[in-house]
Amino acid sequence: MANRNNSNGTKIVPDDLIQTITDFKQTSGGQMINIHGKDYATVAHRLAIFRRNLGARGRIETHILDINKDVVVVKAIISIDNSIVATGMAEEKRAASRINQTSALENAETSAVGRALAMCGITNDNIASAEEVSTAIEQQDKKIQEAITTLKTVSHAGNYQEWLTKNKTFLADLKDKNPLSYNKFVEKFTDVKSQLKSKGVLI
Repeated sequence: MANRNNSNGTKIVPDDLIQTITDFKQTSGGQMINIHGKDYATVAHRLAIFRRNLGARGRIETHILDINKDVVVVKAIISIDNSIVATGMAEEKRAASRINQTSALENAETSAVGRALAMCGITNDNIASAEEVSTAIEQQDKKIQEAITTLKTVSHAGNYQEWLTKNKTFLADLKDKNPLSYNKFVEKFTDVKSQLKSKGVLI
């Protein structure tokens, strides 16, 4: 978009944020994560578009509002040319997942930044990021937790094969509808399988 002058002869510079949003929408093909039939942008994609268009003029600050043994709360502030454009908040519970036991602060910061970028308009129709939605669904889906719990009780190779047969359809569906949750599930699965091998249950 070309610059133009107003009636006073002052140069009008196109809104760089609007151009950033336009760039995001034009380049999001293939970058979205489909979860339960809806497309969500990752924080990494939003951040890449923000930096590509605004460079050092775009500033992201994060502040820890609360941190204790149970929860972490982070606020992110987005500024352009030292003017605040949007903010985002995120809370992570340490007991919510194995990853949060050691990385709740990092996950809260990522989520807060993602929401702040979305509040800037760098999003499709969903404010939540793919990471946020995937985590929320994973925590709510008792079947995922149940599958891991029953895997831990496997006592011999026959039990293990029964577990695989029972969960085959569920895991295929999870992989198709929520790939991020599936990847996290695979991490847990690999960890439990390794424990079973160390106990001599599996070869």
